[in-house]
Amino acid sequence: MSGQKPSLRTGSPQSRFQVDVVTEGSSAAPAPAPGSTDGSRPPEESKGRFRVVGFMDPGALGSAMDIGLPPDVSHEPDTAKSDSVSLHSTGTGHTHISDSHSNTYYMRTFGHNTIDAVPNIDFYRQTAAPLGEKLTRPSLSELHDELDKEPFEEGLANGEEPSAAEEAAALAAKEAKGGTIKFGWVKGVLIRCMLNIWGVMLFIRMSWIVGQAGIGLTIAIILMATVVTTITGLSTSAIATNGFVRGGGAYYLISRSLGPEFGGSIGLIFAFANAVAVAMYVVGFAETVVEMLNDVDALMTDELNDIRIVGTLTVILLLGISVAGMEWEAKAQIVLLVILLGAIANYFIGTFMPAESKEPKGFFGYHTAILFENFGPDFREDETFFSVFAIFFPAATGILAGANISGDLTDPQSAIPKGTLLAILITGLTYVAVAFSTGSCIVRDATGDHNDTISDTVNCTDAACTLGYDFSICKEGGCQYGLMNDFQVMSLVSGFGPLITAGIFSATLSSALASLVSAPKVFQALCKDNIYPGLGVFAKGYGKNNEPLRGYVLTFCIGLAFILIAELNIIAPIISNFFLASYALINFSVFHASMANSPGRFDVALLRARVVKLTNFVMPQCLVLAGYPNSRPALLHLVHSFTKNVSLMVCGHIRTVTRRPNFKELFQDHARCQRWLNKKRIKAFYAPVLADNLRHGTQLLLQAVGLGRLKPNTLVMGFKNNWSDGDMRDVEIYINTIHDAFDLQFGVVILRLPDGLDISHIQGQDELLSSHEKPPVGSKDILISVSLAKDSDSDSCPSKTTSNQSSPLIIRETKSPLSLTDQRLLESSQQFKKKQGKGTIDVWWLFDDGGLTLLIPYLLTNRSKWGDCRIRVFIGGKINRIDHDRRAMATLLSRFRIDFSDINVLGDINTKPKKHNKLSFKELIEPYRLKEDDMEQEAAERLKAQEPWRITDNELELYKAKTNRQIRLNELLKEHSGTAKLIVMSMPLARKGTVSSALYMCWLETLSKDLPPLLLVRGNHQSVLTFYS
Repeated sequence: MSGQKPSLRTGSPQSRFQVDVVTEGSSAAPAPAPGSTDGSRPPEESKGRFRVVGFMDPGALGSAMDIGLPPDVSHEPDTAKSDSVSLHSTGTGHTHISDSHSNTYYMRTFGHNTIDAVPNIDFYRQTAAPLGEKLTRPSLSELHDELDKEPFEEGLANGEEPSAAEEAAALAAKEAKGGTIKFGWVKGVLIRCMLNIWGVMLFIRMSWIVGQAGIGLTIAIILMATVVTTITGLSTSAIATNGFVRGGGAYYLISRSLGPEFGGSIGLIFAFANAVAVAMYVVGFAETVVEMLNDVDALMTDELNDIRIVGTLTVILLLGISVAGMEWEAKAQIVLLVILLGAIANYFIGTFMPAESKEPKGFFGYHTAILFENFGPDFREDETFFSVFAIFFPAATGILAGANISGDLTDPQSAIPKGTLLAILITGLTYVAVAFSTGSCIVRDATGDHNDTISDTVNCTDAACTLGYDFSICKEGGCQYGLMNDFQVMSLVSGFGPLITAGIFSATLSSALASLVSAPKVFQALCKDNIYPGLGVFAKGYGKNNEPLRGYVLTFCIGLAFILIAELNIIAPIISNFFLASYALINFSVFHASMANSPGRFDVALLRARVVKLTNFVMPQCLVLAGYPNSRPALLHLVHSFTKNVSLMVCGHIRTVTRRPNFKELFQDHARCQRWLNKKRIKAFYAPVLADNLRHGTQLLLQAVGLGRLKPNTLVMGFKNNWSDGDMRDVEIYINTIHDAFDLQFGVVILRLPDGLDISHIQGQDELLSSHEKPPVGSKDILISVSLAKDSDSDSCPSKTTSNQSSPLIIRETKSPLSLTDQRLLESSQQFKKKQGKGTIDVWWLFDDGGLTLLIPYLLTNRSKWGDCRIRVFIGGKINRIDHDRRAMATLLSRFRIDFSDINVLGDINTKPKKHNKLSFKELIEPYRLKEDDMEQEAAERLKAQEPWRITDNELELYKAKTNRQIRLNELLKEHSGTAKLIVMSMPLARKGTVSSALYMCWLETLSKDLPPLLLVRGNHQSVLTFYS
């Protein structure tokens, strides 16, 4: 609901009597498909915008063109009896008028006769809808502004769904654009994650870790890492399955959960960690190559420098493969996986094939003596449990390999959970099996000398001694074989040694390749958000897949710098720190969302891989027109219930003045009222303003109150209960105040209580009045000598505008009993202060305003006072598809994790209202009608200019369908929600310059009369609820 506020627009057409058609479509309501019976639209609300052109000839009232009908409409004689006019397609290309309350009319989808969109889940997506362009609801300006704007774009009608042909065409168009390479969950996530997890540690460090920590602690290390990765995998799944996921992997997930500022910091760390991981995997590969060169005495210089040389050449080769594109990289991954699986199988087969030639090097096959000896730890060279864990943990970091290329997945919501969690399970079992097998068949130290067999003179008790070998000399150091000394011992164990070497090459190169691809994509996503100045240059992509070539070069440079370290055991702990920080932030983001008071609560269950949704929400920040704060306590208490601790609340007070104000008095009033709010524990700001009338004062408050993000976006008012007894100029001001709020893109909330809101005429116990005011009959005056300083320290707030600060103040103790009306009013004013008890909040979400109508009840039910209330949702629908509409709404609510007790689809909104209610409405509007047919045109125009609130005959005819809707809705409200604790309902909109103030006020009166507490809500048509994508 943020964004630049447009300026106020003033002025109105010279005449409101006749309308002329301006043909247009609707962004929310296009023309229906041929043959459809749901595409009919009465005038103004659907197919036509109207422009005033002059006074109408009474005889033309019945003509099709005057009420906005297309020129090909045939006017059938019997339509004169109908209560309103609607259009429907006959499927022949011609449109005919029919009785809007015929049986056909009742069967139509609710909302078919208005461009005001009904709730639709696709309005709340953050990216394009599955079938093409993102659906957008009509903007507030399109629904409310005067009819001189650009035509709407065509879209789907309310209640209409694309046909199978349209869906196929949309999919074909999407594929035709194609060219982009997308991967499924196996190729894109499972294979990628397994290759990354089965990395350098599996073949050249796993045996060393078992030697240091023993089988028991090694399994503990593996389980610890698996717990971390499983929780992180579930967290990743929870966020990734939330709608559509774009590229950027972990950064995108975190930034869209905690915000780009938080996500940016961890995203930078994560991208850097992936870049360093490239170095770790390449060094592991180079270490193996140098070991092979050493075996054949073919070192170029020495072992350390040879690792640097081989590593540099390798990373250059990998960069070339990555730049070649994702498809080449994916093909390479499959080949590498086949080799890796073969190497792992080769190792396990080899453990069951002991050879006498391998025994001097420490491999004896499975023996319980070796198992028991290797089960406990034997830390050497200053190693500890956690230092060994730090060296192993990078082996588990591959879990985000799939999420990191989320933008290249066909269906990331499904692929990431399935692929990631299955990869963790498979690789975790593999590591445990390798740890157990190596610890059961290989001794820690061996000399490699066949002559080191045991002799009778040697007192030896270790496992090797029981198998006929004496390796006790290794205690002095210098041995080259065994778990502790030979990083390539798995090649010795395997059935075919070269295949293990190929597996090492496969594991290290595949992991290096995955990290080399992941890091630039994460960095590219981070740079696109433009969080860090100067990094935007790396956001640019190239080719059909938007490859981050500049990011590849940066990752190459970082990786090369760490390759020059050439020590695997030094690089690994550095990476562990980076990745553990990333995982902690991902898990915290899920925890944060689950604990926050927001729609979209996470439910991450370790025992069920159930994916959940994350939503974003924009809190209503409210400007409440309450006058003095203690004048309308019910209004303040209710708004405070859903803004307390989560958003902004400002108590606006428009003070009308006819003389030069006393600014000292104003300052002291301001201080007292703010203290009154603090004393009542209402977290709000008091903002008074001096103005000529309510409208001008509200304009000032709407434009001036707030700073930056702490700026109101919703105007909250009380309903004008006594409007019919007062001056209609006040009604004109009241309605124009609502129009101004909509012009400035504010949402509007109006509260109506059966007994009213204003208690300022009842003298409260804490009210301070100035002495010049006339005391009520039967009250006792107690004079208090108050200095200005003491007065300013008072905790009470005046109930009337004071005018003479120097006069003494009087507290009035009213002796006469209150009237029954005032007693009910006082009780009603405190009803939202107490706990509500069991009941329902009925949400009549008829039109999609961005979700504010749904968000306010949700926020209320999160408060202890409203915690026992359950939300019931009422929506308009079609009689023959009620179950479909109910399921659609249930799906929408479940996306936002909003609990509800029931969904009621009202298929009978379009039926005729009862005759006596129509008669009551006719009596209500009678005093405010212009009745231009009974007077001369000039006199009528003059009266309309003097009293613009008057209702013209043409206006009544034009909006008969909408009028009937308000009458019918009131009947349904009484029927379904007569016992609700609170009703929250979509507020009808009136187009500025077309609907008179009196008619709009009559609509609001008719809709809301004789009901429990009612909130009329209309957001600014910008989504306050979204699910991330």
